[in-house]
Amino acid sequence: MTSFDWNKEATEQWDNRAAFWNERSQNMWENGSRSEIIPFINNYFQTGGYVLDIGCGDGYGTYKLYEQKYQAVGLDISANMINYARAEHPSSIEFLQGNVNQLPFKKETFDGVMAINSLEWTENPKHAIKEIKRVVKQGGWLCIGILGPTAGPRINSYPRLHMEKAICNTMMPWEFEKLCEEMNLSCTDGFGVYKQGVTKENYAHLTTELKQALSFSWIFMLKKAGES
Repeated sequence: MTSFDWNKEATEQWDNRAAFWNERSQNMWENGSRSEIIPFINNYFQTGGYVLDIGCGDGYGTYKLYEQKYQAVGLDISANMINYARAEHPSSIEFLQGNVNQLPFKKETFDGVMAINSLEWTENPKHAIKEIKRVVKQGGWLCIGILGPTAGPRINSYPRLHMEKAICNTMMPWEFEKLCEEMNLSCTDGFGVYKQGVTKENYAHLTTELKQALSFSWIFMLKKAGES
């Protein structure tokens, strides 16, 4: 593959997708594929805790955290996304342009982190996970969503087969889970998000590995329980 600046390319591509994303994000969080995430988080995150939303896009998910009384901060690589977030949500929510590979926060700043379908767009997921772990307090929680094999966005990693640039990596949920185990992050809970047409009867009897193989996205709850 021809060498290219992954971060620069990712920034430009997400800037170009900002308007498209903004048209759809509210419905995703309220009624669609992300509607179960905030209730899931409420089962684990500390009430009123300081929470970082990584890959916040236009900030609607960050706003949902704010609605639940978390002290929420949103971060995204795209300036256009952050502009939408600042324009459409309360000024008391802090939104920053930044990169998950170089988080602009001190060690153990946050009680929890939410990162939904953002690590699939990093050049080095292991380093990104290390950065996320760094900014979470001991005993803190990480809610991370990873695209499953049935997700339409996987087409964004296809150009690599033509030796062309691609900003979407091919990390699968089970690979992410293995990385976390190696980094002393304990997987406490999780659930699958599936495409329309897939019912609970289709997957209820399957093992976790097969459920993940059928998923559009897998939502993990991880705990930072000690130093690696």
